[in-house]
Order: sequence, then C-alpha cells, then structure tokens
Amino acid sequence: MLNGIKPEFWLANALEAFERLAYFGIRAVLPLMMVSTTSGGLHLSYTQLGIIYGVWALLQCLIPMVSGGFSESFGYKKSLFVAYLINIGGYVLMANILPLASLFAGTTESSSVNFALMMFSGCMIGVGTAIFKPPVQGVVAKSLNEKNSGFGFGLFYWVVNVGGFLAPMCASALRGTEAAPTWHYVFYSAAIVTTFNLIITLFCFKEPKISAKEAAKREKESMGAVFVKTMKTLFEDKSMLFFLLIVSGFWFMFMQLWDLLPNFLNEWTDRRGVGEALLSAAMWMDGSTLEAPGWAVRFIKSFLESNGALKPEMIINIDSAAIIIFVLPLSAFFARYRMMTSLILGMVISVVGFVLSGMTMSGGIACLAIFIFAIGEIICSPKFSEYIGMTAPDDKKAVYMGFSNIPFAIGWSLGNMISGPLYEGLASKATLARSWLVENGNGSPESLENVKLDELMQRVQDALATTQGHPVDAYQATEVLWDAYHPSVVWMILGVVGVASMIGMIVFYYKSGMKEKEEAREKAAKEAAEAAEAAEAAEIAKLVQSEESGKSEESGESDESGESKESGKSEDW
Repeated sequence: MLNGIKPEFWLANALEAFERLAYFGIRAVLPLMMVSTTSGGLHLSYTQLGIIYGVWALLQCLIPMVSGGFSESFGYKKSLFVAYLINIGGYVLMANILPLASLFAGTTESSSVNFALMMFSGCMIGVGTAIFKPPVQGVVAKSLNEKNSGFGFGLFYWVVNVGGFLAPMCASALRGTEAAPTWHYVFYSAAIVTTFNLIITLFCFKEPKISAKEAAKREKESMGAVFVKTMKTLFEDKSMLFFLLIVSGFWFMFMQLWDLLPNFLNEWTDRRGVGEALLSAAMWMDGSTLEAPGWAVRFIKSFLESNGALKPEMIINIDSAAIIIFVLPLSAFFARYRMMTSLILGMVISVVGFVLSGMTMSGGIACLAIFIFAIGEIICSPKFSEYIGMTAPDDKKAVYMGFSNIPFAIGWSLGNMISGPLYEGLASKATLARSWLVENGNGSPESLENVKLDELMQRVQDALATTQGHPVDAYQATEVLWDAYHPSVVWMILGVVGVASMIGMIVFYYKSGMKEKEEAREKAAKEAAEAAEAAEAAEIAKLVQSEESGKSEESGESDESGESKESGKSEDW
C-alpha cells in the first residue's frame, strides 16, 4: 500500500502533526477557560463563546476557498510562512488577554474587553490555520494516486491524530488547576511548537514541481484573477457543491464535540469514577500508593481535578486515542468499499455516539459514547478527504481541498452561533440553578443575576439540605437540577440535525447519479485488473513456451551429437 507514495507526503504529515499539537492544545482548554469565573478565567457567557467560535469558524473555513488558489498560484512555501507568523501572534495574544484587559479596563473580569481580545486572537488563529491547510493537504493529494489514496489519506489522518492526542494531554498538565490556573503556559507552548514548524519548513520543504506552462501562468495571474478563477471553479462543479452543502448539517453537530461537550462534561458528568479507575491502574503498574506515589500515579494525577475527577479534555481525548489505534486497520478494511458507502456508515455511527455522550451523567458512559463517535469518525472522515482529493483535477488539488472547508464553514459556524445560546438557555448549570432557586423561593431573578456558579450551587445545596434534613454535596445537587430540567435535550436537538444531513446524503447518493458513477468506476477498474491479469498470464505463457522451445532445441542438438558419435564408432569398427 505504500508503493507510489512520494517522499513529500511524509514531510506534510510531520507539519500537520505539529500544527495539530499546537492547535488542539489550545482548543482543548479554551471552552473551559472562556466561561470560567474563577481566577484566570475570562468570565464569558456561552452565547459569547458561541459567537467567538462562530466567527472563528467562518474565517478558518471560508478563507481556504481563496487561499487554496493563492497557494497554487504563488507557492506553497510562502503560504506556510504567512500562516505560521499569524498563528504565533494569535497564541501569544491569547496568553496575555487578562494582563491586557487589566491594562485597558482596570479589571480582569470585564467580559466585554475579554470578549473583544478573545475574538481578535481567535480570528488570528482562524486566519492562520486557514492559510496553512490547503498547501499541506495539496501536497498530500499530489503525492498519492488512486491505488494508494485510501490508505494514504487514512495514514495522514492517523498522523494528524497523534498530534491531536498528545495536545490535550500536554494542555491538561500545563493548565494547572482551578485553584492555581496557568492557562498561559498552554498558549506559549503552542507558539513554540509553531515556531519549530516554521524552522522545519524553512530548511526541509520543497515547492512542488510545476510545468513551465504553469509557472508562466502563475507569473501573469494577479490576486484578483486567482480569486475569480477560484470562485468560478467552485460554482462550475455543482455536484461537488451540493455534496458539500449536505455534509454541512453533519459538521453542524460534529464540531460541538470539541466546542461545547467539554463544558457539558465539566458541569454535568460525575468523572470521579473514571479518575479512580485510572489511579488504580497506575498504582498496579508502578506498585506505589497514593501516599507514596510512583511515576505512573504522578502522571495520572496531572490529568485529574482536585477532587479526583478526570479533566473533561482528557475524556474528549478518547476520540484521538481511538483514531490512533484503529484508523489504519479500519482504513485498510474499508478501502475495499465505496467511498460514499463508508461515509454514510460513519455518519450513522457518529450520530449515535454524539447523542449518547450528552444523555448521561455517568463519566464512564460518556467515555464509551466518545469511543463510538470516534469509530464513526474514523470511517467517514478519511473517505470525505479522499473523495474531495480524488475528484479534484491534478492542477487544482489545493483549490479543491480548500473547497472541502465549505461544510465546516456552514456547519461549524452555524452550530456555534445556535448551540451557544441554546446551551445558555437549556443546559447551562448557572442558568438552571438560578431557575431552581427562584422556583423554590430562594431568591429573585434580579438578585441572582450576577451571582457566580460556585455560589449558586452552594445555595442550591443549602436549600436542599434544609428541605431534606441532611447535608447535600455538589454532585447530589447537580443530579437534582438534571432531573428537573433535562439539559441533555440540547444533544438531542443537535443530533436531529446530524440525522437530517445523513438522510440527505443517502438521497443525494441515489438521486445524483453518484451510485452509478461509482459502479462505472468499479467496473472499469475490474476490467483493467482483468486485462492486466490476462496480459500477465499471456506473458508467462510466452516465457514458458520459449523455455520449452529452448529445451527442445537443446534436446535435438544432443540427439544429433549422439548419432554422430555412434556413427564414428561404427566407422572405427
């Protein structure tokens, strides 16, 4: 399966892995930091979080529609340098939001100033990532062919998730605890990793070879011409455009696993049992105790909250861990099936895992749900990239890989714009705690409006203790709110959108002629394989015949020689 993969494929994998290490490191902790009202948090609402991610998504996903064309026209290496510099600036700004807010507003709790600074830094990362993606994905697509594309894109997806898996682990250890937060360490580390990527690109990256005709064309094209050409290419390929629009609904649901689920897990799930299981395994591994911890116990403790609960970002990280373990064998297995069949099957499995992750307060079940989601992602995501890459003309690989961001632009941005306010009203623990206190005569909406979450939950606990006649802990109070307001309804709503997109893809598959095209390609491939086998068999038969003919000639010569010798003997006699 590795036959025919060009060397630049491996460099592109390395660049993508390091970029994902930086990017997913900050994304693992940002949802928690933005809404945190403790020291080091930005004191933002879920609606503000949704707006930031929505704008971020639009920039990160729409810019590649143009930057992909620019990468093809003005060079991949230049595009990568621009991307690195923008991302480094964004990461450094994120590390200094609170000091800058204190400078501008005189306080670190000004949500409006924190919101503006976070929005600007998020936009920088979105723009930098948008410029980075098309050249790297273009190199991958150019270094593969139809025979190895399925395995190659699966391998690329595996390498990407190595960075995605390590990132939350590093971020979890670096961010500290709620009592002593060190969020800025995560952002500075991301800037350092991006600088390392810049150095690799400077010394190791070679611009893909282009023909003399294409080089002359590049010199003549202006940015405006490139933009017009890129947009024209997009709207001329209507089949691809419709395909991308349908998938948008799936990404509407899909991206909330990273943007909103960490907050849901943090507020609603009991993750102490998962933490205890990991600690028990660690003590078995190094033979230590909690009082005298060994290396394994200390390692696991860096991923736990002060109460022993596993940090939310580590539960989300099950997705990347599962991908690392299973993406290569599953990609190899599903390489024998049609791309669209695998895509639809993966969507079905992902929807099941996604909805289940938000339907329970059990940390263990949430872990299982994310594993199920990951299996679906493994099946559909590489096939999605494979379909785009293999459908694209050879001279427009980066352009088409940029187009693949359209579903993200629509789904990711709308998903956050809608899910932020949706979660704020239906699932935010602070919102529901205020409602419960008001409904049970423990305050008015006005008096509770500015009370922070920790204080709200303490009041709920005190009210329950008075009513029930015994102390109530935070988890018991959370369960009362869960039973009263059913915050899981948010995940059902988001899941419905994913189901609708899945059904739309099935209809499109049969109605657009895609099924017939795949069958025709399979038939042509089968005929080509049979022809190759027949040619090989004919060549073998020819060689066998040639060998037999040679042996026959040698036998004839031997017979003649024997007869000559016999004749000589007769004459002697």
